[in-house]
Amino acid sequence: MIEVRDLTKDYGPHRAIHALNFTVKKGDVVGFLGPNGAGKSTTMKIITGFMAPTSGTARIAGFDVFESPLEVKKRIGYLPETPPVYTDMYVRDYLRYVARLKGMEKNRIEKSIDRAVEKTSLGDVQKRLIGHLSKGFRQRVGIAQAIVSDPDVLVLDEPTVGLDPKQMHEIRELIRELRGQHTIILSTHILPEVQATCERAIIINKGRIVAEDSIANLATLEKGRSRLFVRLRREVGDLGAVLSDIDGVMGVESGSSNREWRVNLRGNEDTVDAVSSRLVSQGYGLLEFSPSKVDLEDVFLKLTYGQSRGGEA
Repeated sequence: MIEVRDLTKDYGPHRAIHALNFTVKKGDVVGFLGPNGAGKSTTMKIITGFMAPTSGTARIAGFDVFESPLEVKKRIGYLPETPPVYTDMYVRDYLRYVARLKGMEKNRIEKSIDRAVEKTSLGDVQKRLIGHLSKGFRQRVGIAQAIVSDPDVLVLDEPTVGLDPKQMHEIRELIRELRGQHTIILSTHILPEVQATCERAIIINKGRIVAEDSIANLATLEKGRSRLFVRLRREVGDLGAVLSDIDGVMGVESGSSNREWRVNLRGNEDTVDAVSSRLVSQGYGLLEFSPSKVDLEDVFLKLTYGQSRGGEA
């Protein structure tokens, strides 16, 4: 449904994206993940036809973005980082205007607006001026304009930026509801957003793709790496010093108190056994000892910043 080949964009001497290659299949929900300045928004602008690449191609539903721009725009709904709304228009009038711009048949427009309003829970404000709405509702209007023409592809660039936790939760729920009805690519630097809404992730850093896989597979990218959650009866000033000589212990992070710790390991069961034995023999009172896999946040930090959550380079 979305096919990107050797996509490159230069701003003068600065290369924002470097020969990107990826594919998003029909019905997929894919997170386009990276730190600020990684090239996410540049890529989204190119694949939606708002910006020309320096080289490479982007195709939507088989149509080249720049050879067949009108065909592409009929099939795509785009929410930029700043919602493209007119604050002096009423919500429903604005959605009608967008539907007409998309070239929808007149007999479909009102039903399509009703659907978009229902999906985004805008019923109570559809007759209000957009300029009088809260930021959360304006974001909903932005999503409504993206889906009003029932496009094959939705491109959402930072859809929850600047929202409060309740508004973020509501937008994520909405994205989950749209699964299966649209092919969705979600550009963000917010990890919980990707984990909550996406099935697959593409991680970009400094304009290059550094990883691409399912969320589950990415979370186990560093084979042989694990973490232990440790809760003790006695407080320990520096658990890292206590475990420093054990082979395979890569770092120790404190939790909410000096009784709770996270121990990062690179090793086998012998390392886990050595940690537990040390804690018991030292008489710290081992209350909880829970192994867990390295999560997506660790992989993201390692791939984009060169270190883990505990600061390991």
